[in-house]
Amino acid sequence: MKILASLFIAFLLFGLTANRAHTCDLHADEARKLIDAGTIVPIETVKATAMARHPDSTLIDIELERRYGIYLYQIELKDPQGVEWELELDASDGLLRKDHQDT
Repeated sequence: MKILASLFIAFLLFGLTANRAHTCDLHADEARKLIDAGTIVPIETVKATAMARHPDSTLIDIELERRYGIYLYQIELKDPQGVEWELELDASDGLLRKDHQDT
């Protein structure tokens, strides 16, 4: 029984640390370097795309993260009816990947 419990804990810890290794948020200075190098599009570009999808919405948050080697912008909006939306855009070209209502 101790071996089973130890294996469970080991797999749980491995899963938690493996996920963290594949996803990380980037800071503003890192983002600026990537934009200047042409690796990712500017925040203004993805913000315009998000606002075009949900006109008159209020911007709640924008984050840049690297997940499995791909840069992604995560954008949260609140529309005039109070509905919150989460959008995910590819930071390399600004294309929309996900657009769903926050639940």
